[in-house]
Amino acid sequence: MTIDLKQLTQLQQLFKVLSSGAHINRLQDAELWLDLEKHYACYESLFSALGFVLVMDGRGFAYFKTEQASSYTGKLTRRLALLLMLLFEYQADQGLHLFQFQQWRIDSPLLEILSQHYHAMLEAEELASLQALKDTLDRATRVGFALFDDGSYRLLPAVHRYLDLFEELAEADKPELDLQTSVSAETGEDDDNELQEPIA
Repeated sequence: MTIDLKQLTQLQQLFKVLSSGAHINRLQDAELWLDLEKHYACYESLFSALGFVLVMDGRGFAYFKTEQASSYTGKLTRRLALLLMLLFEYQADQGLHLFQFQQWRIDSPLLEILSQHYHAMLEAEELASLQALKDTLDRATRVGFALFDDGSYRLLPAVHRYLDLFEELAEADKPELDLQTSVSAETGEDDDNELQEPIA
């Protein structure tokens, strides 16, 4: 493939953002997104030659896929995963649709509720304070998972990566649950009986 570098007007900025580990989001980075979309094959080929795997997700975000993670990104990923998991669980309990997460307003009162409701789990990751939750979301804004606007945070399309992971984990647990249910149905036993079984 012959690549005309003059056509790739956003090459320098795209590489700067993506190679830093950040995401390009369609609505927030419209100019970069349009250029990436228009010349996707050229960018993919060029970045591949440099050793990067470009992923452009149809739900509106792009990033460099990598198996390597620094201690900083590993810690942020772990903390953000926990925060998002608890946030999704809480919002689901409130009857909100999970795939509409971009519409949620994540402000201090909501973070206070999460901090109190899931205190023990957050404390294990040193996230139990309101400031720690805000610090995590501030870092998430720098890599394209969230946006801070008008005094609150909003999640961006790149959060689909976490939602996909949560669904994969739920599916991975499902066969085991199905098997337990099947065995219980066949034997006529249930979990309560197992718990009530006397210790010899």
